[in-house]
Amino acid sequence: MHQISPEMQSCIDECLRCYQSCFGMAMTHCLEQGGKHVEPSHFRLMMACAEICKTSANFMLMNSPHHKHTCRECAEICEECARSCEQVGDMQDCVEACRRCAESCRKMAA
Repeated sequence: MHQISPEMQSCIDECLRCYQSCFGMAMTHCLEQGGKHVEPSHFRLMMACAEICKTSANFMLMNSPHHKHTCRECAEICEECARSCEQVGDMQDCVEACRRCAESCRKMAA
């Protein structure tokens, strides 16, 4: 059986946490708040972030050699999402989850 390193397990955990935060917040908090929370570029970015986080976690779980590429992209999108959530405001959980995931993914991609 494939042994997942502690670093990779940590990155998988951060990705799944960020996925949960972005997807959950977009579908509840943002939709309910309306206004700038559902502005297309912000909302799409949250969906893209959730999707790439889930994909990166899956690639690491399946031990794909491509996980470095998905993690690199994930780090980039997470940073962008964190900035967008900061600008929109009242989304600190998401901002923090994105930043932690970006940091973890950058290490994985290195």
